[in-house]
Amino acid sequence: MLWPAYDHPSDLAAIETVPLEDRGLPTSTYDLLVRAAGLWPERTALTVLPDGARWREPVSRTYAQVLAEVHRAANALHEAGVGRGDAVALMSPNCDELITATLAAQVAGIAAPINAGLSTGQIAELLRRSGARVMVTAGPDLDARIWSTARALAAAGAIDTLLLLRPTGTRVSSDPPVIDGVRVSYLDAAGGDATGFAGVAPTGHDLAALFHTGGTTGAPKLAAHTHTNEVTDAWMIAANSVLDDDSRVFAALPLFHVNALIVTVLAPMLRGQSVIWAGPAGYRDAELYGEFWKIVEHYSLAAMSAVPTVYSVLAQCPVDADISSLRVCMVGASMLPPAVRDGFESHTGVRLLEGYGLTEATCASARSFSTAPRPGSVGQRMPYQQIKTVRVAPDGRWVDLPDGEVGTIAISGPTVFAGYVVGRDADGFVLDGKGALVDGWLDTGDLGRVDPDGFVHLTGRAKDLIIRGGHNIDPAVIEDALLAHPAVTGAAAVASPDIHSGEVPVAYVTVTASAEVTEQQLLSWAAEHVVESAATPKSVTVIDALPVTDVGKPYKLALRADAARRVAEDAVVGVAGVEKSVHAVVEGGTVVVLVTARAGGDTTGVKAALDRLPVTWRLGTTS
Repeated sequence: MLWPAYDHPSDLAAIETVPLEDRGLPTSTYDLLVRAAGLWPERTALTVLPDGARWREPVSRTYAQVLAEVHRAANALHEAGVGRGDAVALMSPNCDELITATLAAQVAGIAAPINAGLSTGQIAELLRRSGARVMVTAGPDLDARIWSTARALAAAGAIDTLLLLRPTGTRVSSDPPVIDGVRVSYLDAAGGDATGFAGVAPTGHDLAALFHTGGTTGAPKLAAHTHTNEVTDAWMIAANSVLDDDSRVFAALPLFHVNALIVTVLAPMLRGQSVIWAGPAGYRDAELYGEFWKIVEHYSLAAMSAVPTVYSVLAQCPVDADISSLRVCMVGASMLPPAVRDGFESHTGVRLLEGYGLTEATCASARSFSTAPRPGSVGQRMPYQQIKTVRVAPDGRWVDLPDGEVGTIAISGPTVFAGYVVGRDADGFVLDGKGALVDGWLDTGDLGRVDPDGFVHLTGRAKDLIIRGGHNIDPAVIEDALLAHPAVTGAAAVASPDIHSGEVPVAYVTVTASAEVTEQQLLSWAAEHVVESAATPKSVTVIDALPVTDVGKPYKLALRADAARRVAEDAVVGVAGVEKSVHAVVEGGTVVVLVTARAGGDTTGVKAALDRLPVTWRLGTTS
């Protein structure tokens, strides 16, 4: 009942003849781990590399050992005052202890992972919203910069207890740093009983995690996941029949990202699979790429998950090992350029399988199949999740659209989140869909169509988020910084196509009539005042007026079209057969680049240049 055949789109109907509640899924992520330790106590669960260069010196844990360490850490959190409704902040690069600490936080209370790349002010706001008074964080030997941020937050009164993590494989006894009025200890020295959890175990309805996600305001939102959300989505991913119980999975995405937790922690645990984790820098470790194919061969890796930019780099790395074990390479988070797909697949012989999901639907909602490619699609809806397109009427009502018609994509089912944290009361967190939840359906903010087989075809993004290499950037962060400049009267930040990151932020501004400020000066201003380094725009362009719709609302699609045109223009400079003009238009909510070539000419160079870009383009010819 737990593992139906699921390696072809036609399997979906048969799977759903069995009600989800009859599948016998664990009730919580804690039950999931207890089950795994009971079924496969001596099987290796985790193998964690210190870093890309030292991949032959890992630290490994069996499922029984993982459960014991989770018990020890969960009891330490319980002794620190963490209860069922309390959040535990986790801010650290990946390491062996962070994996068990994240699971332990869900046993004792609610995990609240934090991206340490956010500004100190944003982190402080996330701590305030979550109510977390206990933080698991990198010690000074693991990451000095993160430790400095955590220490400053604790010294300012935002945190009462700091539990520090050491580098993978390091168990050197040392005294923790001292902060007046704050309890500070190393997590491995603060642990309690390893045989069981002393507190109240979670149920499926309890909150498991609070993941921050970008939104339409400057501060990230906190999306609340229940244990049922996480277990069911993990099961949908693990049900992939292409992988068996002996398959080994590679993990390198940061644990503040839902993909890392759901795809590479919980899903493999359901099958008793082994996961090999990269070091603290993950896919940002330059040395990892030079050793990557050797790592695949040595650990017999069968599956991995990454963003398009990772596969773009791997397509340039000589295959110097036997990688025949690698069968599933999942890709998501941003548009997959055709050139990246073609380059990776021709280089390795392994197909890239696109997926689709978002934090508010836990993680994954659609998957692709190596047995039945569907070009142009990001995958078929997953079992027990429903996906449709709707048109939002002027009065706010949703009008369902027929198969194949483009509209706003909406998702329902057991993976749809409980809501955003908007406060606390006597009963715990107060959650609100903030307009994203309508009668149990989630408004994804994405535009697309759904074909009769349940495959999703994205055509654009209704929301304004800029997704840089899988990292969400709120344009308001950039716009607020530019508007603080005395000469700027208006600002709009949009996504510009980028070969390496999928998208990068660029900004357009209007300035006062008497202003003598240059675009370079505004770019320097942005670099100094944007609170998140990844959000610093790559360019600032001064224009006469920001575009608006007929009813006076900002029209960013026009700016995205201009940004795409500029990138495409640069890409085809000097390519034989191209006319001087490159245009970009908006068609059905999608930006399309139009390039003209001379009739009868060789367009090979044009196509090669444009295929490298994550843009939709069309080639025309002169008469």
